[in-house]
Amino acid sequence: MEQVGNTFFFDWEVSLIIWLQAHMGSFGTALASLLSSFGEQLICIVVLGFLYWCYDKRFGRLVGMNILIGLVLNSMIKNIFARRRPYFDNDRIKCLKPVDKSADIYNIAAQEYSFPSGHSTNAVAVYGSLAQYKKNKVLTVVGVVLPLLIGVSRFCLGVHYPTDVLFGWLLGLVVIFAVPRLQSKLKSQRLFNILVLLAALPGFFYCKSTDYFSGFGMLLGFILGTELEQKYVNFDTTRSVLRSVLRVMGGLAVFLILDKLLKLPIPADLMNSATIAAFLIRTLRYTILIFVLIGVYPMIFKVTRKWFNKPESETSNDTAKN
Repeated sequence: MEQVGNTFFFDWEVSLIIWLQAHMGSFGTALASLLSSFGEQLICIVVLGFLYWCYDKRFGRLVGMNILIGLVLNSMIKNIFARRRPYFDNDRIKCLKPVDKSADIYNIAAQEYSFPSGHSTNAVAVYGSLAQYKKNKVLTVVGVVLPLLIGVSRFCLGVHYPTDVLFGWLLGLVVIFAVPRLQSKLKSQRLFNILVLLAALPGFFYCKSTDYFSGFGMLLGFILGTELEQKYVNFDTTRSVLRSVLRVMGGLAVFLILDKLLKLPIPADLMNSATIAAFLIRTLRYTILIFVLIGVYPMIFKVTRKWFNKPESETSNDTAKN
């Protein structure tokens, strides 16, 4: 069934986007596109990978849970309001950076709904978490300024209304303040994980855009991966620049290669369709991807440790303090 979506906006939002696009020029467009990329899933995975594989596992798990809960909640809300993107209903607004470049810009299942902005929620969840957990002036500035710039870039590019961005920021703030408090009150991480998954499950009954199914798969893979790592792997993090770079680059390579391999058996028509089969396959694909990155990929860290003759200070971080 073709998805239609809902149209609602304030006149000032349309006027502001049109004015910005008329005056920002090619440089402004390139800058907005660059800033927007800092809120995309791949960048979030790189940041999370560095925290988890290299810097501090416990810190990485906390930030990762914020990111993924924010991602799933955002998509669940999007599918409730089902707001069409600005360029759908205003031909003077240009779509300068579609969500899915390989799909038609008017394919709602691929381009997803507009309200609230996922990039804005991601930005607050990632960079706001850094500022929240590490009391540092530089990170505080980054945690405030970067989400602001990312959010503004989204309506400059014509893919969101300003109110999408405002509510995206608000959702991100709710997540980074509410999730850690709920975790601390429940005490049991396993109980918290079960409650999070149960709260996210209703999306299977009404969500019709790909972002929910990707997000749920990533959340499930993250939870299963951390369980596996804590029980059987327990790798050491590292402060070595060389080893950190190798771990992040290796993880990125695993993600890209595995993503391609998991797509090979799936017919393109099925993968690009807005059917329940395609959505379930997407959920399984992202579950496997993140499970491997979080739980399986770190197994090689112990194997490769002997390749480095120079000793370094390492810690598992499960008992270390932030």
